[in-house]
Amino acid sequence: MSQPRHWGYPLLLTGLPAALLAVFGAVQALEAPLLTDPSPLLGRAGPVAAATSLALLLADVALPVPSSLVMVANGALFGVLPGTLLSLLGGLGATLVAFGLGRRSRGLLARTTTSAQRARAERLLNRYGLLAVLVTRPVPVLAETVALLAGTTTLGWWRVTLASAAGVLPAALIYAAAGATAQRGLS
Repeated sequence: MSQPRHWGYPLLLTGLPAALLAVFGAVQALEAPLLTDPSPLLGRAGPVAAATSLALLLADVALPVPSSLVMVANGALFGVLPGTLLSLLGGLGATLVAFGLGRRSRGLLARTTTSAQRARAERLLNRYGLLAVLVTRPVPVLAETVALLAGTTTLGWWRVTLASAAGVLPAALIYAAAGATAQRGLS
């Protein structure tokens, strides 16, 4: 019996980047100072800025979003504690999205690898998976890759969530503090 084809992933992988590129193009076409000189916007953070930050951090799973810059901006816009919490939420969300994609990719993995390869990877990730999630959270590209691979194993959602939170928190705090300090220097 064949599996039905799911169009969600191809649409997500093409639609999300296309939408973000369209927004980027609109901002550029309108010559909005957002990308060249955001200083007038600093200090006027609100729900739209928070939602944009979360969206960018979540999009980092599939797009090359400079999450460290987003986290610095969170500190500049919202201050140390709120900026840290916002960055923590976004980074944690990115881990869970990648982990969920890994969960959904188990069938593809089974079709493209041998059982011996899967068993070896499972052993490694069961042994070092949570540590790998924790340690790689501040590392671009590797963080998403490890979370995705962890999703293909038997690691549980709660354990991955806790490891991710422990890995994201230090970077979120440091970047938010840097952004808040820079903002005070501009004032």
